[in-house]
Amino acid sequence: MHQAHYLPLTPVLFSVLVVLAAGLLILVQLNVLRYAYMRLGLSSGGAFMLLIGSLVGSYFNLPVALLPAKTVVSDQIVRFFGMGYVVPHVEQWPGTVIAVNVGGAVIPAMMSGYLLLRYGLWGRAIIATAIVAAVIHSLANPVPGLGIAVPVFAPALITAITALVLSREYAPQLAYISGSMGTLIGADLLNLDKIRGLGAPVASIGGAGTFDGIFLTGILAVLLASLTTRSVAARSS
Repeated sequence: MHQAHYLPLTPVLFSVLVVLAAGLLILVQLNVLRYAYMRLGLSSGGAFMLLIGSLVGSYFNLPVALLPAKTVVSDQIVRFFGMGYVVPHVEQWPGTVIAVNVGGAVIPAMMSGYLLLRYGLWGRAIIATAIVAAVIHSLANPVPGLGIAVPVFAPALITAITALVLSREYAPQLAYISGSMGTLIGADLLNLDKIRGLGAPVASIGGAGTFDGIFLTGILAVLLASLTTRSVAARSS
């Protein structure tokens, strides 16, 4: 099953995410975004672990089920909305492996659970996640050889609007929770019935097709934390 592990994006596009993560970590160390991460309940060390863990974890897929398939696509780059997604090279593959991506599903789910428990945003988080999931589900596309994909910036844009409408004070937390969980539910979980006929060797929940959007919602949450911090400070003064 080692063939199920691969980077979800082409090296160039994955490098862009690495540069974004490195830029955020530098700003945290320079105290420019330190308070933004603190509003998310993270120390600078926690921010480092979250970003690096998401990037490194995107390589690993944990198989959970197998769907028999007549043909399986192998060793290709599938392009969707300008993004290049990797279809791994596989040999003697039995069908479509349903897997859970560590960086795009496991870590965001754990972080979302932490935010829910820490801030008690159950009601608003459920509403926000349901809205994001519904919109993302309408935008999700079955892509042959890949699985389910969504336009890369859609989760971040929809999440930003939803989080700000529901709460200015807790917009960063709601953005992270609803952006990651809403995308996982709306794009991947609600479309599992469409996977069988796509010929994808690995259909990864939170992996290729959705990882980039989920990762960008994490960056969005930090930016919202920074912006709403200024807004709250201005009202207080």
